[in-house]
Amino acid sequence: MTFRDICQLLRHRYDDGEANAVVRYLLEMGFGLSMTDILCGATERLPQAELRKMVQRLTDGDPVQYVVGTAEFCGRRFHVAPGVLIPRPETAELCQWIIGTQHPARPEGALSKRSGERTSPPGGNRGGRILDIGTGSGCIAITLALDIPNAEVEAWDISPDALAIARQNASALNANVTFKEKDIIEQSTKSDLNPSLREGHRVGLIVSNPPYIVPSESSAMDVNVLRHEPEIALFTPEDDPLKFYRAIGNYARQALMPQGKLYFEINPLFAKELERLLTEQGFTDITFRNDQFGKQRFVMATLNN
Repeated sequence: MTFRDICQLLRHRYDDGEANAVVRYLLEMGFGLSMTDILCGATERLPQAELRKMVQRLTDGDPVQYVVGTAEFCGRRFHVAPGVLIPRPETAELCQWIIGTQHPARPEGALSKRSGERTSPPGGNRGGRILDIGTGSGCIAITLALDIPNAEVEAWDISPDALAIARQNASALNANVTFKEKDIIEQSTKSDLNPSLREGHRVGLIVSNPPYIVPSESSAMDVNVLRHEPEIALFTPEDDPLKFYRAIGNYARQALMPQGKLYFEINPLFAKELERLLTEQGFTDITFRNDQFGKQRFVMATLNN
């Protein structure tokens, strides 16, 4: 099979540009071919049975990241499978924002000035203890562990399958992250702090990219996402779109140290409601940030106690 043969097979599902990009991703990430290799006919020298099986999965609608088992995130390769969300470029922007504000050597100031934000918010963690809630593939937790000096990172997820993938990624990337199977809804309803928090070992930063899509938005979503990525990581109840933000905020009020930071990836449709919720929960200095597409996608808040 040639590069053009594969692209032609995918054109019932993608336009020409998308088909070319998907096939290039398949050949580069799955087989290590450069564009030069492809132009020189290396595709025809690949194991054809394996290649045809992968191409068939693509024609059936499987996301290419699941087909090759790899997704790129913040310059690193993460293993992914249908039990976890495929890391998005927007989530990488969230990591870059956190790294820039927590790591004084990073040039976050240049980015912040464009949106009128402070270059280094007061009370920055700059290492210390970080908690990632709903870690999935571990992409956020691992990135922060590797890129923020002296960070002690813990990551939670309700899914054992997701945690297995996250641990595999941490091991492959040599990242020191503690993974735990925990349900944030359950944790947020406990009446008192767990022993480690009572002893004064609170965290300086909590981050989460929780489920934030309401079911009524599904008609506008890519069918590949709906068919293959885990619903539990995508959707929040139609009648309670802030369910997970409320739970994380409640837990953060107990777990964060004074002036600790809370970062979220958000649904732009509910930004105003989320700002009101965070204010009611006692957070201040609430700062929203747009993603690369101009959508209000991230928020940072400070615990005022």
